[in-house]
Amino acid sequence: MKKLLIAAVVGALSSTLLVTAENASAQESGSTATKKPAAKAKAPQPKRLIKRKPNPEKEAKVDPIPEGSEKWSCNEGLSFEMKGDMKRDQIVTVHWANKNYSLPRENTTTGADRFHDAASGLDVVVIPTKAMLFSDKDGSRLADECKTAAMMQGAPAPTQSNAINKAQ
Repeated sequence: MKKLLIAAVVGALSSTLLVTAENASAQESGSTATKKPAAKAKAPQPKRLIKRKPNPEKEAKVDPIPEGSEKWSCNEGLSFEMKGDMKRDQIVTVHWANKNYSLPRENTTTGADRFHDAASGLDVVVIPTKAMLFSDKDGSRLADECKTAAMMQGAPAPTQSNAINKAQ
């Protein structure tokens, strides 16, 4: 009984829609002389299910470059700033991509100075001729052949191993 009632309602609705559509098309074709010019149709924009409110504080967050930091210029026009004395400090601050990162020193067996922060994934390795900046998150090298202004003039990197060699 319920199926029969549903079928009757669906049939009534579909026949009503057919009659209404025929009447609407007849009105359109009969009134072409009084028609206004059609406005440009806008392309439908995709609807978001959840509308996000813009957060200018989060989007425009830029950490200031630490005072007293030294600029390291790299290949491909990249650069970062480093604050701290690599010869003695256990933590240096690196300013990269508008953010400051505190990187603690890591012990190495090669003599290179390595500063690595597991939380951010940022890793700086400095050898006597250059510095490299890595990201642990995707295993990529962010910057290579990074040098200070003094290194570009021929001086070695200000690493802990170079300080020990000069003292001997």
